[in-house]
Amino acid sequence: MLWVKTFHILFVVSWFAGLFYLPRIYVNLAQADDPAVRATLLGMAGRLYRFMTPLGILALILGVILWLGYGIGQGQGWLHAKLLGVLGLAVFHLACRRHLRAFTMGANRHSHQYFRWFNEIPVLLLLLILILVVVKPF
Repeated sequence: MLWVKTFHILFVVSWFAGLFYLPRIYVNLAQADDPAVRATLLGMAGRLYRFMTPLGILALILGVILWLGYGIGQGQGWLHAKLLGVLGLAVFHLACRRHLRAFTMGANRHSHQYFRWFNEIPVLLLLLILILVVVKPF
């Protein structure tokens, strides 16, 4: 179980690195006027999204193994709330894909200010999930 937990944490941390950085690239993309800069940022964003997607999938799979295979948190309220937070992360990840497609097609309608606020969502979800896992308030 400790190996599964270790790799779960590794993939969660790695996935979050992408969830934190990709919206920052979007901030710069929303401000980019130079086509060369825009092309560079789009390339960075695309590669990062392709890299972080399998990390998120592995984090989710190992989390399910810990939950269903080892019974961690079964029947406890904090786990249900955590799963809701993880669902929020998955939705955020998919929203990142939607934004990437919009940038790629030249159809982005959001300002850099929007993406600055959008960037705060994974921070808040991480805080919520950490509190639930460590403190287990219910």
